[in-house]
Amino acid sequence: MATKIALFWPGDYRKRPNELALPNMQAATEQLEKALKALGRKTYRIEGFITKPNEAIEKLRPIDDPMIGVCIHWIYGPHTTDGVIGKENPLLLCSNFSGTWPGLVGLLNTGACLESLGRKFSRLWTSADDWTKDKKFMARLEQWCNTGQIVYSEEEIHYSVPVSTDAVNIARRVFDGIKKRMILALMLGDTSMGMINGYFGPRLLNKIGFTEHKVDQAWIIARGKDINQKRIADAYGFVKEKGVLFHYGEKDAEDFDEQATKEQLRDYLTVLDLISEFKADCLGWQYQLGLIPLRPPSDFAEGLLNSACRPESNGNPIVTSTEADQGNLIPMELMKRLLMAKGLHTAVMFHDVRWGGEHEGRFIWVLENSGSCSAYAFNHNPDTLKGVHSYRQPREYFPIPGGTFAGESLPGEVTWSRAYIKDEALWMDIGKGEVVTLPPEKRDAWWEGTTRQWPFMATYLGIRQETLMAHYLSNHIAVAYGDIFEEMVSLSQMLGFKVRVLKSTE
Repeated sequence: MATKIALFWPGDYRKRPNELALPNMQAATEQLEKALKALGRKTYRIEGFITKPNEAIEKLRPIDDPMIGVCIHWIYGPHTTDGVIGKENPLLLCSNFSGTWPGLVGLLNTGACLESLGRKFSRLWTSADDWTKDKKFMARLEQWCNTGQIVYSEEEIHYSVPVSTDAVNIARRVFDGIKKRMILALMLGDTSMGMINGYFGPRLLNKIGFTEHKVDQAWIIARGKDINQKRIADAYGFVKEKGVLFHYGEKDAEDFDEQATKEQLRDYLTVLDLISEFKADCLGWQYQLGLIPLRPPSDFAEGLLNSACRPESNGNPIVTSTEADQGNLIPMELMKRLLMAKGLHTAVMFHDVRWGGEHEGRFIWVLENSGSCSAYAFNHNPDTLKGVHSYRQPREYFPIPGGTFAGESLPGEVTWSRAYIKDEALWMDIGKGEVVTLPPEKRDAWWEGTTRQWPFMATYLGIRQETLMAHYLSNHIAVAYGDIFEEMVSLSQMLGFKVRVLKSTE
């Protein structure tokens, strides 16, 4: 491979996140340059953050040298993909492994976007302060420099597992129900913030028993004006009575008050009416970035929809996928139906794969999304909202005040999954794991080191850190309490997914 390597900075569309990340990006790039120099390679930088698709086209497409995208914070997939699709020069995504500056999250999303478009790439990451001192990192970087790719172990990836007759029968009942009535997803816009890997569209959805109906998010504003004030007041009284703790007026949240929550409930009721009108089974909610300057964050409403205990409830959660991510929406709805078929509570959590660390000999992931987690995770009681905390979403990113739907997830056995596009086909990753309780000191350090305002789920996913970082195709994950692992494998196969089971060989 050529000795001259181009380094580029995929970025956020928003100016402020890029400004905040700049010192870390500079430091990481210097570390990478130092590491490559030690391997006898010359580098040059593509100037500035890539913040729009046109910039990716203009800055990256003319380059034929090997390229490394430096992933240090949240980055949009198209800020890489649109500049490299149709080219075959070696491409590496290289990230820090940090909860505070989650380049790993951006790497996972961008990698999934590249995979969905069939563009070859490699991944590499490190948590070392001095990257040249990380021997494994340096060996893999050298492998990429010499061959144009990095090969990781696949021993924890399986393409078939034993499935019991009982599990097949349960899956068959759910499958038959889907065949009788196709699952309708109400989509409030398409995927947001560059997560192109999370949009499948009718051509793929219809093959696996789903369809979509898109509604412009402008309807939320237009229809929200007609929501009766009494409904809003009743909804607010409900969430207060059921135990939500609102952190109004705290430091950096001086503008977060009762009225902010009521406006979030206005949006909740508006969307609830839309779901009822179209008789939709589940919901994808884009919100970002279009509604950020116009409406409060959608997180509190999304958390309520994913909970059975909510205003004007029908007794069940309504699966809601934040950022309109169909890669989570599909497995969440399937898992919900399997939980119901097994007599388990039907809540399914939506999370980011945010960060992680060693605990008692296992790698524990911090799963943490801003608000699409069900209240059930915090109390294991479908009839209450106790354990839910609502903090102001950080003002750096959300100018209009509004609260999250946060809490600490209780321990228990879980099944997890994710749908994605690979080789022009729909795939489903499925695994088993366990939510664990961390010692308070470690929990607080991990929570404060990521985003304290968001729901926290410390989870062993049943695989090594390397397996997820090297092979997982999203920054999102669907998690349900209870063992529906075999049923999910069987149902996914019946519906036509190609299935990967991620499971430790130990």
